[in-house]
Amino acid sequence: MKRGFTLEEIKKKIERYCVYQDRCHKEVEKKLFEYYLIPEAKEQILLHLLENNYLNEERFAKSFVRGKFRIKKWGKDRIIRELNYKNISATNIKIALKEIDEDEYMEVLNNLAEKKNGAMKGEEVYKRKKKIFDYLKYRGYETDLIIEVLRKYY
Repeated sequence: MKRGFTLEEIKKKIERYCVYQDRCHKEVEKKLFEYYLIPEAKEQILLHLLENNYLNEERFAKSFVRGKFRIKKWGKDRIIRELNYKNISATNIKIALKEIDEDEYMEVLNNLAEKKNGAMKGEEVYKRKKKIFDYLKYRGYETDLIIEVLRKYY
């Protein structure tokens, strides 16, 4: 319940919200919803944000991909799923995925598999393979790449 702000005050607040961290349209619209604005006022603020480059879907998608891959070690499937949830266009998703270096991607996948494998001592081979597969699939890696990595170990 955020009432009693002028349009200019709300505009400044949303600008700060966008400057602090790259945001997608869905996040900004959710934030604007908290101010109980009429549709025309929301449109005016969104237009202002777009014109002044506070809101840029491609930039958001690229930074999202870099962050989720480098920090959380997510695979492409999971990143794509999350970007789709945020209503990012297929074109921007495709552009953003180019931020991931293929060699680095495979290196991270191998490291995650090795780490998970090392954490499971005494498990029979089939169970171990299944657990590693499930773990990597949950993190969003592609099935064919996971199978390729598992073949190296067993």
